[in-house]
Amino acid sequence: MTETPTLLTAWKDAQARLKAARIDSPSIDARLLLEAAAGVSRTDILTDPYRPLEPEALARMEDYVARRLKREPVSRILGRKGFWKIMLSVTPDVLSPRPDTEAVLDVCLKAFPEGRAFEMADLGVGSGAILLAVLAERPAARGLGTEVSEEALAVARENAANLDLNTRAVFLRTDWTAGLSDGAFDLVVSNPPYIPSKDIETLDPEVRDHDPRLALDGGRDGLDAYRLLAPEIRRILKPEGVFAVEIGWDQAAAVRALFEAAGFEDVKVVKDLAGRDRVVTNGPDPHEGTALN
Repeated sequence: MTETPTLLTAWKDAQARLKAARIDSPSIDARLLLEAAAGVSRTDILTDPYRPLEPEALARMEDYVARRLKREPVSRILGRKGFWKIMLSVTPDVLSPRPDTEAVLDVCLKAFPEGRAFEMADLGVGSGAILLAVLAERPAARGLGTEVSEEALAVARENAANLDLNTRAVFLRTDWTAGLSDGAFDLVVSNPPYIPSKDIETLDPEVRDHDPRLALDGGRDGLDAYRLLAPEIRRILKPEGVFAVEIGWDQAAAVRALFEAAGFEDVKVVKDLAGRDRVVTNGPDPHEGTALN
């Protein structure tokens, strides 16, 4: 007689299969999939590990694990992804937000203390990750997200509504900064496409096969977006305003030079928590005086 699967055995079985397939973080992935498949929390799994798994939940879990084994990201399977302190809906029309991008948040939140009112723009807003994470932390701020993809804008609007931020966040379908006024923003952020075209096929399948090409392809050398953005960010930013853009780990010198050529002073490179160059900004370095510098 076959033993009835429990939360614990289902978790351990999925973890072993993902580990055998050399999937990164098999334990976390297996737990997230089990929570969604069985409608349980992390606490349920830890405090009631021998709870039997219903047949429907087991079938869902099997489907989820099979998809993950084909290198579909957990965020795509579940349709949501945690970023900073918020939960976002994600679809194939938007980039799945990554922890690396939280380095942009570190700069923004240090530059604009809680309670200060300011206007921000997120260029190429995607799911709304950066814009909405900042607004969630800074209740006096208001923001605009621009995006060329109508499908991505729909996701960002849904996320803003789900987070009760739709009264402070507006979204505009436009190409980067087209139609935006000069000197209108205190803060401008962007996580533009920065992968060189020739490198896209070398990316992990989770990224290459599941993130929109529009959000990845930065042209021949990966710098096309920054060439457009540097002078335009200078135009729409207030004289004392702050910008912060995410970069590829090996692009710091080139992107910094583009912003300096656009007229910015005190341009610096900020590292992510892994110690890699991740943000070019004229704002504060949140790691100043720490081991990351």
